[in-house]
Amino acid sequence: MLVVAHISDTHLDGGGRALERTRRVMRYLRGCAVDVILATGDLADHGEISEYESVKAELVADVPVLMLPGNHDRRSAYRKVLLDSEGDTPINQLHRVGGVLFALCDSTIPGRDDGLLAPETLDWLRRVLTEADAPVFIGLHHHPIRLHNPLVDSIRLNNAEQLAAIVAEFPIVAAVLCGHAHAAAAGTFAGRPLLAAPGVVSTTRLPWTTADELTWQNTADLTDPPGVAFHVCEDGSLTTHFRTVPD
Repeated sequence: MLVVAHISDTHLDGGGRALERTRRVMRYLRGCAVDVILATGDLADHGEISEYESVKAELVADVPVLMLPGNHDRRSAYRKVLLDSEGDTPINQLHRVGGVLFALCDSTIPGRDDGLLAPETLDWLRRVLTEADAPVFIGLHHHPIRLHNPLVDSIRLNNAEQLAAIVAEFPIVAAVLCGHAHAAAAGTFAGRPLLAAPGVVSTTRLPWTTADELTWQNTADLTDPPGVAFHVCEDGSLTTHFRTVPD
């Protein structure tokens, strides 16, 4: 059995609020019996070097902590601090934890909030899946399905059909894991589970839960506690639990 703790959207910005909520989540997870922690993007808020220094200091545990970039992240600074490398190309990484592979894809478009898996990323993912010898979790920041929230759906993954074609081709894909929406969600994508992590820094309000017309100025609920998704993989089956993190 493998237990994956899935978080997203810490938006560390040098301020106290994001830092406190991130520390709260990580403190909680360090007390849980998980095998790996996955953070699916928007680690930093402005993509600055100092913010990634905070990411590097805070997103640590006695188990592997895997990360990928989101639309608020900047590749060059991300690489410099977190990967000790240079460059501005997509940040795609493969990790093995226990008997599971994590194919972490960069879905960012520099300077934009919506997402795209570049041709080189899709080619990389196809090679990974062709050679895979264990169940694969595909991770990316942008959600590839409609979550029925017009605001966040306006900045989802643009070329989801290309990803869907690859996922459908390879039964070894166990699930697709994403962030970006700042809301826990579960669906299906190309016949596989699609699981979005709740946000750490805030939660997006859903259109049918309020009479307000939601805008980018009022959609974030800053009072909701941060959340975590726990994905349990055992004997080819997958179960997900969502939890809020206590004070």
